[in-house]
Amino acid sequence: MSTYRVTDPVAVLRDFVARVAPYDPEPDAAPVGVVDVRSAGEAGTVPLTPHLARALAEALAGYRDPADRGRCAGCGGRRLDENLHCLDCGRLHGVLGEVIARQAEQVRLRDGAGSAETPR
Repeated sequence: MSTYRVTDPVAVLRDFVARVAPYDPEPDAAPVGVVDVRSAGEAGTVPLTPHLARALAEALAGYRDPADRGRCAGCGGRRLDENLHCLDCGRLHGVLGEVIARQAEQVRLRDGAGSAETPR
């Protein structure tokens, strides 16, 4: 998990380029794109060689938000808290959630079957 604290996006981009550029097999290749970042009055423009563009694309594709705990099996929502409780529909996930869901289903079936009987 990353502990990167972003206070200056321009510096973050420059740091990324500094870490990737030494490994570019064609550093003088024609740019395939340009990234512009502006923050607090400072601006940064980075021409993207094919190598740098690929590295940036892979870094972005590989990022997973620390708050991403998957999708809710009940409603499909993405807002599961740290206890795997769905903030949209209330379902509880994980091992405890499964145990609770099974128990609730057994109670529902038992109570449903019991209420269908006629008292004697």
